[in-house]
Amino acid sequence: MKPGFDAVLFDAGGVLVVPDPAVLAPTLAYYGGSLDHALHIRAHYAAMAAKSRAGVGEDDWSHYNSEYVRCVGVHEADVSAAAAVLARTRHAHLWRHPVPGAADALSALSQAGVPIGVVSNASGQIEEILLRSGLCQVGEGPHATMRCIVDSHLVGVAKPDPRIFDHALPHFGGIERSRIVYVGDSVTMDVGGATAAGLVPFLVDPHDDAADLVTCTRISGIADLLEMI
Repeated sequence: MKPGFDAVLFDAGGVLVVPDPAVLAPTLAYYGGSLDHALHIRAHYAAMAAKSRAGVGEDDWSHYNSEYVRCVGVHEADVSAAAAVLARTRHAHLWRHPVPGAADALSALSQAGVPIGVVSNASGQIEEILLRSGLCQVGEGPHATMRCIVDSHLVGVAKPDPRIFDHALPHFGGIERSRIVYVGDSVTMDVGGATAAGLVPFLVDPHDDAADLVTCTRISGIADLLEMI
């Protein structure tokens, strides 16, 4: 790869998968939200930027929920009600809709021999979801080959705590931390955690929602990495 990094670790949410608009769109349409799935995918990034801008941790999704429903067209008078419903509807197992182009980009990176893996704040489900969603698996299989898939629930530590990366790095022996990119969609969780761990943070920010929040490399999606091989 180009000077600067030799391997890539990925967050799952917002990088490989987003909350399933097939579920959320009709749910929020009751409050005036759009049924356009593309708009729901776009809303995720605006909502993540709002969450990061608020500087809140993993457990506080209130800013995300409010911005998400606004972005899909819920009128301001109904934002509070719609956000409350979203908070109850968007559970861990709904993070399953593949980000457009992610599967092809992962396969291309894997086939090119780039060492790749996943480190995700999750609830014990993310390895199964990534396989069922047609994205990747650990080792050889029908999709992109990952060296590891680290789920915070299973290892007992979550981003931005940099110790979560200690569960992935043994799978990348011989590669210095400073030459491993971590691709995420949260300034607080992903950029903060990767920086503290000594990795190189890349932020997925396809609509420049977080342009004012970070100075690290921002990309529109993981397909951008193919141009850096």
